[in-house]
Amino acid sequence: MLHFFKAEIVDAEAIATLINNAYRGEPSRKGWTTEANILDGLRTTTAEVASIIKRNDAFILMGVENDEVVATICCELQVIAFKHTVHFGLIAVKPTLQNKGHGKDIINAAETMTKREWRVAGYHMMVISLRNELIAFYERLGYERTGEVKDFPVDSPLWEPKVDGLQLQYLAKLSGMVLKK
Repeated sequence: MLHFFKAEIVDAEAIATLINNAYRGEPSRKGWTTEANILDGLRTTTAEVASIIKRNDAFILMGVENDEVVATICCELQVIAFKHTVHFGLIAVKPTLQNKGHGKDIINAAETMTKREWRVAGYHMMVISLRNELIAFYERLGYERTGEVKDFPVDSPLWEPKVDGLQLQYLAKLSGMVLKK
């Protein structure tokens, strides 16, 4: 069973390692969320994670099992149309522990915590549009495609695309209910 904690600076390296292992390289291939076939390089750095942890308008929620960080989600407070919303990112589960409900559990915990602490109207995230199985997972959790798409950032010092024309698909969910079409 996961226990949830807000990350502290001391957790930054473990979080960055987990996120990179869940998204890229050989360790990621042990799970179903790998991006190793479409991107080389890192997803994040310890410094980037630490900078998020230090912010007043964001936090990283950790799912801990047996004193190990096995799941993460970054929660960033934003204002859209004069309403508090949360952007979720850096969602990761240790590859060997995927398909055990940890992803759903950490997203649900983040929704509950941000709704209580920030009184948010909704949540949103971006997913690489080629990741149909991941988009389907989020849709099962009540997220819907907004129709908004943007080009994937290709000029990063951390990663290099293996596929041309990558795009990010926006998904959103109203707090406590699914968006109506």
